[in-house]
Parts: sequence; C-alpha cells; structure tokens
Amino acid sequence: MSIADTRLEQIGARFAELEARLASGTLEGDAFIAASRDYSELEPVAQTARNVRLLRDELTALAEFADGDADMRTLAEEESVRLRAELAQAELALALAMLPRDTADARPAMLEIRAGTGGDEAALFAADLYRMYERYAAERGWKVELISANVSDIGGFKEVVAHVAGQGVFAALKYESGVHRVQRVPVTESGGRIHTSAATVAILPEPDEVDVTIDERDLKIDIYRASGAGGQHVNTTDSAVRLTHLPTGIVVIQQDERSQHKNRAKAMQVLRTRVYDLRRAQAQGAEAEARRAMVGSGDRSERIRTYNFPQGRVTDHRINLTLHRLPEILAGTGLGELIDALIGEDQAKRLAALGQ
Repeated sequence: MSIADTRLEQIGARFAELEARLASGTLEGDAFIAASRDYSELEPVAQTARNVRLLRDELTALAEFADGDADMRTLAEEESVRLRAELAQAELALALAMLPRDTADARPAMLEIRAGTGGDEAALFAADLYRMYERYAAERGWKVELISANVSDIGGFKEVVAHVAGQGVFAALKYESGVHRVQRVPVTESGGRIHTSAATVAILPEPDEVDVTIDERDLKIDIYRASGAGGQHVNTTDSAVRLTHLPTGIVVIQQDERSQHKNRAKAMQVLRTRVYDLRRAQAQGAEAEARRAMVGSGDRSERIRTYNFPQGRVTDHRINLTLHRLPEILAGTGLGELIDALIGEDQAKRLAALGQ
C-alpha cells in the first residue's frame, strides 16, 4: 500500500469517527465546535476519495468482460475510456483536496490598504482598490465592515481598514497581499502625463479569541480626543484610543466611533489580528524559502500587480497574466478571474513540489 493510500485510509477512519461522534449527540460546547470544524475540513477529501474508489471498482468490474464475446468487449472498452477519463479528473481533485491546507483559509480577514508613493493619486488609487474588494465581496455574498479610514483631502484613502467575513474569505483574498501599482493620468494633471502610483494591500486572517490572548498588562492604553481629517468626524469627547502592545511594539489607533468603548473594541480586534499574523509569520519561518517559490507569499513589499489605464489592462506579475479587462476588474466582477488563476497556479506548483 502506498503512502497516499495509507493517508486516505487514515482520513476515511477519522471522518467516520467524527461522523459517529456528531451523530451521537453527546458533544457540547467547544468539543462540538471543534468536531464540526474537523468534519467540514475532511468532508471534501472523504467524498472525493469515495468517488475515486467507486470509479476504480467500476473499471475492475469492466475488466471481467475482456474475455467475453466481441460485442461485450467493445461495450466494455468504450465504457472503460469514459471511466478512465473520469478517474483521471477525480484523482486530480483528490490530490488537490489532500494538499496541505493553510489552517487560516476558512477564517474571516482584515483588509488593510495604505497609499504608497504618489501622493493624492496614490490615495485615490487606494480608494479604488477598496471599492474593488467591496464589490468583489458583495458578489461572493461576504460582509464588509469598515473599521477605520484616514481620508485624504480630495476623497481618497491614506489608509483604510475593513473586516471581511464569509465563506472562504482568507483562502481567496490572501493572494492580494503586496504592492499594487497604477499607471494613469491623474485628475489633477493638466498636461495629460501618465503618472505611476502605488498602494499596499495586506490581508490578515482574523484569529478566534482562543487563538490569541492579549494580556492587559502587556498593553499601553492612551485615550485622547479625535481630531483632524481622516476620521468620519471630529469628536468632542476623549474617545479616541491608541493601543500599544509592548511585547511586539504593534500600535493600533482607532478614532472613527464616537464611543470610547466601541473604539477600544475595534482597536483590540485589529491588534489581535496583527499579533496573530506576526506569530503565523514567525511559526512559518522555516517554510519561508519554500513559500517564496509559490504564488501569494504574502510579502507586502512585493510588487504583484499593475493597473494600466491607457491600455485598459491589468497584469499580475507573479504569474505573467495580463487581462485587458481593467474596468471589470476594478468593478469587482472581473477580479475573480485573476484570483482563480492565482489559486490554480499555486495548486499546480504545490502538486509539482510534492512529486519531487
């Protein structure tokens, strides 16, 4: 028996065990939640493995007709051709389902966009990117909640942070982390010259509270009055909150809400996510070299995509893919094609790495 077959047997046994435990009705609370999560993760693999076994059994049964009369052999051969094609597809699906999964794939995510080089034009581009993700999320049935926004003088975003919740959020959006570059004639440019600006996107998986515990003794908390452009309004009470996590040096400022309590809750949500992301990066340090060869390494200093307005094209530099559908992509409706291509390339590279 091959290693893959042994692994399949282990997955099948674990899936059957979880199925029986959940059906028994004896699990409660955290135990039920943990078992349900494990069951959901294993179900696609178990179902795909079952399909592979059924197709293999059918092919074995057809082989018994090889010594039959000519008509039966012809029918069996025709059916075998169809089944072998289906089996190849099923085995590929099974190989993909058995790839090591990022444990954060099913989590909600924190979307952070910051204007980079380019001044006001970069801030306007950051706003364009935020709207693109907002519309893409709506297409997927996800919920986007604005956490904070630092608005520029002409209506762009110097920085914007939002929470995105829904099925498979991080699994799809994690490929968006990096530097996005835009080439276009700014609205403030009278000479018609094309400018290049940039914005940085960070997609951080949101942890459960049990994943990251923030000790209050590790926090420096400053309360002050919100002021200046950037918030949704200027507060007249001391409601802005700045949290400094002393062990990591991470600082989070939240002032968009009128309530100090709400600002602190949102700041803690962002802080927990950033601490979790830092710990994930540290834990995955040993795998960093291997991940550099994969798509979507999450390196926020990497230039990943260019949006060229004069030519109406979007180029993803990681997979050398150019689509002449810039309006649809920025409208969110065309972004899925890019993300699907990135996922496919990542899967292909990981499959190839397993075969080495």
